[in-house]
Amino acid sequence: MTLRAYRGGSILAEHRPGPGRTAGWPPVLALHGWGRDRRDLLGPLAGFEVVAVDLPGFGASPPPPTGWGAAEYATAVAEMMAEAGGGPHVAVGHSFGGRVAVCLAADHPDQVSGVVLAGVPLWRSGPAPRPAPGYRAVRVLARLGLVGPGRLEAARRRYGSSDYRAAQSALRDVLVRVVNEDYRPRLGQIRQPVALVWGERDAAAPAQIAAEAARILPGPVRLDIVEGAGHDVHRDAPEAIVQAVEAVARPGP
Repeated sequence: MTLRAYRGGSILAEHRPGPGRTAGWPPVLALHGWGRDRRDLLGPLAGFEVVAVDLPGFGASPPPPTGWGAAEYATAVAEMMAEAGGGPHVAVGHSFGGRVAVCLAADHPDQVSGVVLAGVPLWRSGPAPRPAPGYRAVRVLARLGLVGPGRLEAARRRYGSSDYRAAQSALRDVLVRVVNEDYRPRLGQIRQPVALVWGERDAAAPAQIAAEAARILPGPVRLDIVEGAGHDVHRDAPEAIVQAVEAVARPGP
């Protein structure tokens, strides 16, 4: 296993050769979820040739220069893949990484031979939560110049989501942007085979999202709702991920 730097050191990825039984199969591109790193998907993908990416801002990769959305992440990953070579990959994305995988398949189709999406919040399943009154008050005072940046930052840490509080300042704009993006238009542009693996008990990305995504996708679709699994379906049911990758990666006769 070798960790390599691409795009001038802005993305690092680990390359792991696959076993003999998958010789001739496309390599797998592993795209992790928010707050994770390249190692998160290596367990379920142990039977495949894998390129596991530290997305910018996570693991060993430095944060992006601005508040990127999933499309900017996908462009950076596509540039990394072009630099690395090796032909099109099966993109496997969990949660945030699945958002990137959708944009990668839609915007850079030559780089992707198939897609596996696991527990991906492809759009908001309900209305955006209204900020807490305390935070709204501090934000108004900050706009009026009555409180300083330190007080505003303290309010953000107090009232923000756990992901927001844990994120470095450079990633907060990314988080705010991607949770408000809607990927349905890009799903309609994906022509590669797609496998959807969802936990029945996923609260972050409810299973009805997967069912609707299956109706939107124009190409071949496999849908697997895993009974008893939650948002981390790749950990709860790694065998479902293996079966999904095999379904979209296995070479034809």
